[in-house]
Amino acid sequence: MLEAARRSTPGRIWSSTIGKKAVMGVTGLAMLLYVTVHMASNLKIFLGRDNIDGYAVWLRELLDGLLGYEGFVWVARVGLVAAVVLHMTAAIQLARRAQKARPAGYKHRTKVQGSYAARTMRWGGVILALFIVYHILDLTAGVLNPNGVHLAVYDNVVASFQRWYVVLFYAAAVIALGFHIRHGLWSALQSLGASSAARQKAIQTFSFGFAFVLTVGFLSVPFAVITGLVG
Repeated sequence: MLEAARRSTPGRIWSSTIGKKAVMGVTGLAMLLYVTVHMASNLKIFLGRDNIDGYAVWLRELLDGLLGYEGFVWVARVGLVAAVVLHMTAAIQLARRAQKARPAGYKHRTKVQGSYAARTMRWGGVILALFIVYHILDLTAGVLNPNGVHLAVYDNVVASFQRWYVVLFYAAAVIALGFHIRHGLWSALQSLGASSAARQKAIQTFSFGFAFVLTVGFLSVPFAVITGLVG
């Protein structure tokens, strides 16, 4: 059975290094699209309670004739979880392959050649994983939220970010996400072919700029709440 799976097209794609990199690219793009939309949606809090609460209701009614109430939200959640699992699995397996293929004498040069973002991908991933679990329990399930009222997005967000330690944890996770996006986007665009120094520079600038905008966008909400701008 296992041999048959390996001989199948999906099995061959997954077992190859190129296939794993392709999976990382596709899942990375899907997650990048999600975090971009999520960041833009978060900014609706600056438009008032009715706007962001109404948006939460609209999301749950989207395609309800086909998927049922909240069906679209659950499809997005399941797809996101699948993307995260595939992305992490491919990344871990590729890292192990690279480590096995690297000559022993080359190991001491890894830190010099890797960028700061690349070297922090591991601990950044741990912070993000822990934060996602907390974030779901806080603002999705409402279990850890002081307000915890379903679909009362504005009040739930304000109640959560009035606690300084939550803002600190959120900021650490968002900064780690920024490093991930900067490094991942730079690597993906570079793999498409950037031979000239001018293109390399343009890719670096774009990747940093995109990650910076996302990071600032996400951080603007908790800091607006804790400073009293939103509340």
